[in-house]
Amino acid sequence: MRQGDYLFTRRSFLKTSAAVTAGLALAPSAGAKDEKDAVRIGTGKQTYTLDPTWGRLPSGMTYGLGCAVVVDSQDGVFVTSRSANPCVAVFDKDGKLLETWSKDFGDGIGYSPQQIAATAHGLYWNKEADGEFLYWTENVSAPKGGPKLGARVYKTDLKGKVLYTIGNVEKESATSQKFNFTNPTDVAISANGDIYVVDGYGSQLVHRFDKNFKLIKTIGGPGKEHGKFSVVHGVWINTLKKEPEVYFADRANNRIEVYSLDLEFKRSIPGVRLPCCFYQHDGKLFIPELGSRVTILDEHDKVMAHLGDGEGKKVDELRKIPEKFAYPHAMTVDSKGNFYIVEWVADGRVRCFRSTPQT
Repeated sequence: MRQGDYLFTRRSFLKTSAAVTAGLALAPSAGAKDEKDAVRIGTGKQTYTLDPTWGRLPSGMTYGLGCAVVVDSQDGVFVTSRSANPCVAVFDKDGKLLETWSKDFGDGIGYSPQQIAATAHGLYWNKEADGEFLYWTENVSAPKGGPKLGARVYKTDLKGKVLYTIGNVEKESATSQKFNFTNPTDVAISANGDIYVVDGYGSQLVHRFDKNFKLIKTIGGPGKEHGKFSVVHGVWINTLKKEPEVYFADRANNRIEVYSLDLEFKRSIPGVRLPCCFYQHDGKLFIPELGSRVTILDEHDKVMAHLGDGEGKKVDELRKIPEKFAYPHAMTVDSKGNFYIVEWVADGRVRCFRSTPQT
């Protein structure tokens, strides 16, 4: 492996592994925690228990504002936050920290770790015919006297090798394409490979591309009427029904907008509080809401549960109430039904809640 090909090196991996092993050896295990002290959220089948040791970083590393979290087919967990050290943390299915990506991450995409921290936002995992891939969305940073950074979507493999970039690129090539994203926030991909990108912090446009990033259709723009958006922050291809549909987290309008795959409006789902994005698992749709809770919908868009509602409390208060959320920004669910969540707070508040259904 050439160092330039991937976003981490064996040397940094070994250093990280040693530091984590030493750090976790001093930490109490989840099993050592008294049952009576376990932190639980939800009820019945939708009960989850906090794993208090998951997600810890070695000494000297910290999370920033929580951006995104995804799982791969082996339940490996990728966490990205607005931190330069690490830019990305990768855990295995047992919660062991495998890798952290920072400088080599920056070398791979042409940014310093500080520039990555300034532009980090969305992350989407997808399994395709030739492997598993990550799709990253960048926000915009415009440093004084310097060029505009961010406003790109790029595809990598699970080792971080950049395969294609679209958006604010210096020049076009076989693996890079100019496109006028103003401030993209999320990506979703349908079964046929079509790619949906939301420009949620910018134009409020939704773009549909084919699997080769050829533009098929654009809709949207700012507004409150159906067909328009206000902070169209997240997008997801919902396959819980007979026909797949595109769900948009229309955050500032406090609603979910549902469209056909051809981007024709179908219906609206009210009753959410600043929805950020989506994750689908086991017949359920999970929605992290910046309005201090997580909502779970069934296949009929009916509420199954509201989890961790921390509305009305300040962030400093919520740090002392582990069963409540402050500002959930992204989440994912592994094959066992455990969910991982990051929040838009200074240290990311990166956590794992284990599925512990009660009868």
